[in-house]
Amino acid sequence: MIFSSLGFMFRFLPIFILIYYLTPAKFRNYVLLIGSFIFYAIGEPFYIVLLMLSVGLNFFIGSKIQEANLASAVGETSRQSKKWFRISLLYNLGILGIFKYLDFIIENLNRLFIVLADPDADFILQLPFANLLLPLGISFFTFELVAYQIRLYRKQIKAEKSLITFATYSFMFPQLLSGPIVLYENVITDIHHRKYSWLLVEDGLKLFVIGLGSKVLIANRLSSLWTEIQTIGFASISMPLAWMGAFSYALQIYFDFAGYSLMAIGVGKMLGFELPQNFNQPYAAKSVTEFWRRWHMTLTGWFREFIYIPLGGNRGGFFKTLRNMLAVWLVTGLWHGADWNFVIWGLSIFLLIVIEKLFLKRFLDKSRIFSRLYIIFVVPFTWILFAISDLSDLSIYVRRLVSFQNTNTYENIMLNDFVYYGKLYGTLFILAFIMATPFPARIYQKIKGNIFGIVLLLAIFWMSVYQLSISQNNPFMYFRF
Repeated sequence: MIFSSLGFMFRFLPIFILIYYLTPAKFRNYVLLIGSFIFYAIGEPFYIVLLMLSVGLNFFIGSKIQEANLASAVGETSRQSKKWFRISLLYNLGILGIFKYLDFIIENLNRLFIVLADPDADFILQLPFANLLLPLGISFFTFELVAYQIRLYRKQIKAEKSLITFATYSFMFPQLLSGPIVLYENVITDIHHRKYSWLLVEDGLKLFVIGLGSKVLIANRLSSLWTEIQTIGFASISMPLAWMGAFSYALQIYFDFAGYSLMAIGVGKMLGFELPQNFNQPYAAKSVTEFWRRWHMTLTGWFREFIYIPLGGNRGGFFKTLRNMLAVWLVTGLWHGADWNFVIWGLSIFLLIVIEKLFLKRFLDKSRIFSRLYIIFVVPFTWILFAISDLSDLSIYVRRLVSFQNTNTYENIMLNDFVYYGKLYGTLFILAFIMATPFPARIYQKIKGNIFGIVLLLAIFWMSVYQLSISQNNPFMYFRF
């Protein structure tokens, strides 16, 4: 189940909120836990057993790390603590690796076997694919559990004593499938002592509606253009249409993920939780470096704290800093998907940030016009590397972005195709570009408490509901990350 579905908005959420607020406060964690089980099971009943097992094991391992920490001298790490910590990493990252990367490893091993095989051989070893369906939200779920164990091992937090409380934190449905990634210490106070009021429900609904409108009215409709370009074939599009496709995908993934994150934060607020901000108008950035400080901030914060800084961060000189940045962006690429295009995408971001670090960012920070043009063209280009998994298709699309000429003699390019699609999607593009700037948020802050703001939100909500009722196109791009 996803938030931008009629079933969630008109059945699950109102029934859950009603039961939640009618239940005495001391029992609401139980209601939240059961509701989260139901929410996940509706979308994927089989893998809920796997997630429950992971919660139980991590609760047990966490208690063992805590025991070892208490038994060790101050400032020391015991062998037992290290042993249990390694077990936790092996289990959590192992589960993620099996479901997310096993077939990727098998595919590349099979390619290697073909390359190394004797050309005259009658048999070439080929391993069968596992074809495992990726559990919903497994990457977000795993990163939260790994962060919990790391902080326990570092003695930065104490182990949770209640299995119910730990399971409530791990399974909280507002952020279970798509983030934002919530660290244990940032939400445990709310789990025990959160505030409840219908005013919070109202504030949460407002955020939910804004996120819903971003997802349904902008992202879903932009996705149609990208789908049409894929249907046409990358070799058959003009350079202007190729850039329109890059812009549409860049805006689509932003409004899809940022909108869904905002819906998650809104649902959390309805339940009394303050979930962390995940996006801060990234397309208002002046550099790729700044863009990625504003984009999916809970994930970039996770990588910074648990990979970049432990490797040494920016300490140890320029080349060690580059090494640490490279490690982060390779992991970032692979976290997003098990395919070589994600590795290429991560490396492209790394190279751009290195170039900025060497000389370009100083100029971009001072610029008002060039820096905007830089973001408008460079960031969508990198998203194309993210979007197209087939490397031959990716090569064709990149050539279309940089050439007016048809490089495929078997295909004909309609040179005015961008005019046709510009008429179809021009108004939507203008709306999306405006909504990606800081100005709409500033205006909303001024009107959200008056009647005009309420009417606007009602209009967005019912327009979104209508769009969902007449369209089958309601993907969530991060649904199986």
